[in-house]
Amino acid sequence: MTKTQHEIRDPIHVFVRLGGDERQVVDSRPFQRLRHIHQLALTHFVYPGATHRRFEHSLGVMELASRAFDVITRPEHVSDAIRNHIKEIPDQTKLSYWRTVLRMAALCHDVGHLPFSHAAERELLPKGWNHERMTRAIIESDKMREIWEGLTPPLRARDIVKLALGKKEARDLDFTNWEAILSEIITGDAFGVDRMDYLLRDSHHAGVAYGRFDHYRLLDTLRILPSPQEGDGSEPGEPMLGVSEGGLHSAEALMLARYFMYAQVYFHPVRRIYDIHLMDFLREWLPNGRFSTDLDDHLALTDNEVMAALLKEAATCPHASRIVGRQHFKVLYERNPQDTEINPEAAARVYEALSKQFGEDLFKRDTYPQPVGQPDFPVELRDGTIVSSLSKSAAIKQVPVVSIDTVFAERCIHEAARKWLQDHRETIICPNKEET
Repeated sequence: MTKTQHEIRDPIHVFVRLGGDERQVVDSRPFQRLRHIHQLALTHFVYPGATHRRFEHSLGVMELASRAFDVITRPEHVSDAIRNHIKEIPDQTKLSYWRTVLRMAALCHDVGHLPFSHAAERELLPKGWNHERMTRAIIESDKMREIWEGLTPPLRARDIVKLALGKKEARDLDFTNWEAILSEIITGDAFGVDRMDYLLRDSHHAGVAYGRFDHYRLLDTLRILPSPQEGDGSEPGEPMLGVSEGGLHSAEALMLARYFMYAQVYFHPVRRIYDIHLMDFLREWLPNGRFSTDLDDHLALTDNEVMAALLKEAATCPHASRIVGRQHFKVLYERNPQDTEINPEAAARVYEALSKQFGEDLFKRDTYPQPVGQPDFPVELRDGTIVSSLSKSAAIKQVPVVSIDTVFAERCIHEAARKWLQDHRETIICPNKEET
């Protein structure tokens, strides 16, 4: 007898279950490649347990996406107004189709990632390309279309692209309200299950507690709600993903978990400098200093090939030897409130002054501003009133923004540079102040 359901053990969700159609996608070359792409690049150099891959993360996103779908489409969770506005919800045939599309989109949302995930994406892809665009190219490729069109019922590749990328990354496609909500399940700033899974999974493997939150409660309280309207509120806004009041604290915990994970893990300075050394190596090692956007080239390149090159080149390439020999640049200066209050460009001034004094090759600057503000989503109060999360939750409004601006120095010059900076810091940060 042919097995139609498959179970995969998972440390976060216990079991991830998939059917035969989904097994075809999991067995495909683009998805199997994710077994060889680290979720957190070289973070395991700092947190040794963080060796997990995009493969298991993608399975987890599929599991959470279907849980969210089942909750928000449950008849008792859908108001008459929403049911009348979104015609797909009362239609069981359409619901079944879109649930399958959502699970496939969740599986495929990361297939376009480069080796070591985000570490080199911003600077080493041709202009106009990112991992989302590569993901779309794979989903729409001939090989994957064979899978989509061979299913019963067949799936449209464009529908999978919409849900996997969302409105921000698929701007050329028109989204219905229903499609926008489903894409929000995966990619949303507030409740995207991509974010939920990576916070829980990264926290688990890094061995920290910062990323944990009550995702069971949060998923159970997800609802499709009209967006809160300004003015008299007589006309409900467009439907979007929100929570019932009982899930608000879980939503707050998610926002805080994200803040703490960025502050303690993702923006850890040693983790960040390894990313910089990796980018410097790839610029020299890759043909023309860029990743190829050819699909065959993309599928053939994983962390394994890059790591093998690092080991091979460590004896002759300084960038490789810094990674392999753990001789990374050391933190010399980190942005702090006192300096930025005097001069918002304090870190830039420090980097420029040090480079001029000792030589630019001996220093690296790492800056990453996070977007300001927290997502605003609807909250359904116990009396049925719909309000804005930012008006209901003081905690969400006050979640800090994590931004970094760090200067690193080569080890051989670090102590001399530290002493020189200590002597000249005041005039560097306040250039109009005469040095005494």
